[in-house]
Amino acid sequence: MLPIYICEDDAMILATQRKFLEKQIMMEGYDMQIALCSRHPQEIIEAVAADPKRGIYFLDVELKDEPMDGFMLGQQIRKFDTRGFLIYVTSFPDLAFETFRYHLEALDYIVKGNSEKMLTGMHKNLAIITERMCKEQGEQKEYFTVKVLDIVKHVPVDEIMFFETSVRTHRIELHAKNDCIDFIGSMQELQEQFREHFLRVHRSYLVNVNKIQELDLKHREILMDNGEKCLFSKNMKGELLGRI
Repeated sequence: MLPIYICEDDAMILATQRKFLEKQIMMEGYDMQIALCSRHPQEIIEAVAADPKRGIYFLDVELKDEPMDGFMLGQQIRKFDTRGFLIYVTSFPDLAFETFRYHLEALDYIVKGNSEKMLTGMHKNLAIITERMCKEQGEQKEYFTVKVLDIVKHVPVDEIMFFETSVRTHRIELHAKNDCIDFIGSMQELQEQFREHFLRVHRSYLVNVNKIQELDLKHREILMDNGEKCLFSKNMKGELLGRI
């Protein structure tokens, strides 16, 4: 999950940016989260230094009453995150060239102008970042999209261990590597959708055969790569052995 940092000296603009980004993350199901919003660059630096990993940074250029501007902040961020996405949001279009002078490799330079244009630019950059991340991870990577209430989640298929019927009618539990998601669905439809790498080993379980660690033939249990267990039916023993 990509952390997002915002540094903006205007409290109202900062609040607007945060609210907009949170809404976009929820609506689009982006694998991102707001890590910190601050009017003070030093707080951003300390947060990034404490948890140095690839992130997204929306930075104001002119930070009033601060010892550094957005370009200097970008230089400090680059000490901890050389591959992060720097996006400058400012009222001064003439300063765009400074990103090259500081060798910051910024992704974009958004001119605030009016609020609508600023937010449109931020939305565009989230989409660009998502596309780039998907390409880096491999264009052939397959995702399963599931909606939970008002949140859309994209789960890599190769991280799904198995699907299990829920005790609640018409609901399915998706068991992933580090997550469990309950959603409305049909086991029959999932079986058709994932017939290549998944096997209906039991009326309650649809298992990713590539994630099976071992079989307990005596107790008819399957141990998955993440340590979870599920059952398989006696009449599925032969087909199961033939698929692993």
